[in-house]
Amino acid sequence: MNHAQAPVIDAIRQYREKDHLAFIPPGHKQGRGVDPRLAEVVGKDVFASDIILLNGLDNREMDRGVLARAEELMADAVDADQAFFSTCGSSLSVKSAMLSVAGPGEKLLLSRNAHKSVVAGLILSGIQPVWVDPRWDGRLHLAHPPGPDAVDAAFRAHPDAKGMLLITPTDYGACAAIRETADVCHAHGRPLIVDEAWGAHLPFHDGLPAWAMDAGADLCVTSVHKMGAGLEQGSVYHLQGDRIDGSVLAARASLLDTTSPSSLIYAGLDGWRRQMVEHGAELLDTAIGLARETRDALAAIPGIGVLGRADLVGPGLADDNDPLKILIDTAELDRSGYDVNQWLRERHRIDMGLSDHQRMAAQITVADDGETTGRLVDAVRSLVGRLDEIPVAEPIDLPSPADLELEQAMSPREAFFGPLEDVPAHRAAGRIAAETISPYPPGVPAVLPGEVLTQPVLDYLRSGVAAGMYVPDPADPELATIRVVAR
Repeated sequence: MNHAQAPVIDAIRQYREKDHLAFIPPGHKQGRGVDPRLAEVVGKDVFASDIILLNGLDNREMDRGVLARAEELMADAVDADQAFFSTCGSSLSVKSAMLSVAGPGEKLLLSRNAHKSVVAGLILSGIQPVWVDPRWDGRLHLAHPPGPDAVDAAFRAHPDAKGMLLITPTDYGACAAIRETADVCHAHGRPLIVDEAWGAHLPFHDGLPAWAMDAGADLCVTSVHKMGAGLEQGSVYHLQGDRIDGSVLAARASLLDTTSPSSLIYAGLDGWRRQMVEHGAELLDTAIGLARETRDALAAIPGIGVLGRADLVGPGLADDNDPLKILIDTAELDRSGYDVNQWLRERHRIDMGLSDHQRMAAQITVADDGETTGRLVDAVRSLVGRLDEIPVAEPIDLPSPADLELEQAMSPREAFFGPLEDVPAHRAAGRIAAETISPYPPGVPAVLPGEVLTQPVLDYLRSGVAAGMYVPDPADPELATIRVVAR
């Protein structure tokens, strides 16, 4: 296929050049009605390119195939049979993927380190989760994707499960053995879905971890806005084989997707695909080298630890890792990742990704160069010399891996929609949670609706909040009270 073309971008250009006059949404009419103060900040061209798809970029019957051709090009670029664009982020796309495999009351195998969007999908759909425990690193307190043996054991215990949802890479860059897991699923006659939100870049360089489609997965979801160069909320479903019906996926997605998709987000997906096909290997080669240099420079700073492949990959750990995720450890400084992250933002205007009790993450993408990474290294070097400005880390009651595995006493849907009550946290142990509690980012729930609360997990969360952990989901974000199923 001719990957020099970009159907969505070309359609936007043509619409603007032909001077269409719209009497349809969006109401700002390509920027003519926008508040000038807003246009001054975000740019009037943003509004000029914000064009409706139906009878805008395409005609009333959609027979120009603008979106369809862009999706065909995306599928071809990454060796998938079909690709579907979504403008609602992978948080929605993963729900549609789940619904394409299982329905209300049916079982689905799920990595327990799933994003909270997966839990929301369970609540909305009524799918019964069969949790497959991740591989816990008790030394570094990290959860890595489950191994193929654990998936096989889960299928043997639950032969009626409709498939498996695997999360890889994690927000920490840890990757699963996708091919081996796909082989297990297929041996049981079931499909493998991969939540690959952090892996949109993986198909375009041989030096990166395995890409789900190349590794035999049936369906995967990517967030092009995360490690790619698309706009926020740009997501793509990739499908191959016949274990999941593309028309079923499209129908399930239609239940959740917006009927007013953003042409700007579509253009971001279209442009990213073209850029990667034409220049991706070169751009990513540069990014991988830059990440290696940055990691070495950070590791040379006294008191700063940088987690490498040896820390993340091996027996009982992850199967691979993304070298573009740099994990900076602050434990030797006796400062939390939460506070260091905040200090870097306030003092140096450096915005980091996830942070936890002793780490923070920096992602390197094709957008970075020596200037951006040099500024990061200089800022981290500065903080080591100004530790008096950062409070000593508050202690967090970290539970053992076994204590993190809570009993699922009710389905997430039943617990979430059932009768509720708020109880003081000191009386919540032994009760069934009716809300999700997710340290964010990365947004992996420590507690799900329907799970039985335990004192170790409650102590961990409450001490974490006191130390700077952000938990946006619960009714009481301070966790003085917990929402539980009423007795």
